[in-house]
Amino acid sequence: MFDFLSSKFGALLNKVTGQSVISKNTIKEALQEVRSALIEADVPFEVVEQFVGQVEEKAVGQQLKGSLKAGDQFIKIVHDEMVEFLGSAHKKDQDPLALTFPATVIVMGLQGSGKTTTLSKLAFYMQKQAKKRGKKRSIMLASVDFYRPAAIDQLEVLAKSVGVTFYRSPESDVVSAAKDCVDQARKQGIQVLLLDTAGRLHVDESMLEELKQVVDVVKPQKSLLVLDAMTGQESMRIAQAFDKAVGFDGAVLSKVDSDARGGVAFAFAYQVKKPVYFVGVGERPEDMDEFRPERIASRILGKGDVVSLVEKVEEKIKVDERKSMERAYRKGTITLEDFASQLGMMSRLGSMNSIMKHLPGMGQSITPEMMERAELESKKFKAILSSMTRKERLYHKILNTSRKRRIANGAGATKSDIDLLLRKFEESQRFVKLLKRMGGLGKFFG
Repeated sequence: MFDFLSSKFGALLNKVTGQSVISKNTIKEALQEVRSALIEADVPFEVVEQFVGQVEEKAVGQQLKGSLKAGDQFIKIVHDEMVEFLGSAHKKDQDPLALTFPATVIVMGLQGSGKTTTLSKLAFYMQKQAKKRGKKRSIMLASVDFYRPAAIDQLEVLAKSVGVTFYRSPESDVVSAAKDCVDQARKQGIQVLLLDTAGRLHVDESMLEELKQVVDVVKPQKSLLVLDAMTGQESMRIAQAFDKAVGFDGAVLSKVDSDARGGVAFAFAYQVKKPVYFVGVGERPEDMDEFRPERIASRILGKGDVVSLVEKVEEKIKVDERKSMERAYRKGTITLEDFASQLGMMSRLGSMNSIMKHLPGMGQSITPEMMERAELESKKFKAILSSMTRKERLYHKILNTSRKRRIANGAGATKSDIDLLLRKFEESQRFVKLLKRMGGLGKFFG
């Protein structure tokens, strides 16, 4: 979702990076481009004007600080202001779902916004957070969405997929069913009840009144509004309608992996005065990330987000796997077996595209076509390596023409594909030897 803003801001900031002096006219020209980029990203006009005005006020006439050049200082002002707009005023580096047990969390939103899927993602997230602390979390998923066909059946399937309890109330009245779900959770000693509510295709008074009654009966510790990131400025009107009629604590933006241009994420916290807690980045239960304003701002400005990438590595790749790779690197030699392990670990981190976006400058310097070629190449390499025997992966020098022919047939590849893999592998070997000779392995592995 942030690719559009990242490309726009990247092109703009490249013009001022490193400049020793920036005139008022240069600042005004740069801010006009910022204004155009934000409007094109579907950020509400009044939010755009406020953002540009505050950057201009801080940038014009500022004295240089320390060793920062004027251009770099301007970028810092844009970055800091962006963090403010994205929601830095809200508590940072804390679990957005810190609860006192037993607790009920209500999820609300329009039909089609992704509420039901979000419930399974929240359950998965809570389990993961508890596991990090060496604890277990008992969670129940339940629904009072009696309007959308098969909504409750869908939730039952999702509850099973993430390994949590599911409850289906026999009550037919929405408010009575909500109370029954809370009672059942308490009876079963459940720590967290995640309750799905009914939506409509658009905001209407009857939905909001019914939702208000549910909230009054359930008294949730947290109320979360799910917003479809693709709805743009309409999301603000939806959020304001829900807040005025029912109230909620924070938002979850769904479908952030879509072609949405980022306007809702940029403007939400500033305009609605509530935090964005999470963003949905796919369909799987694990495809939900915490919304961190500082990190999002860095990505938009092309600075990457290495911290999030490191966290993903720690989460997805086991300690013994990382240690095994480190041992191979410290020996100064790696085999095709190590190379295969590397590719497998990389695939667990997500697509090449998602990884590169976390690296400074890489999201802007690499084209979608280059990324697509790299993805296809990686898949082909994995197929080739899978078609080799373990002996061939350990001693790649034995790969003669007949062996390559057999491997190519098994992988649906060509001899040229195998030769390309071997060239890339040998480049990696040379890099490891050079790194060891220069004493850089300590820094490389931290």
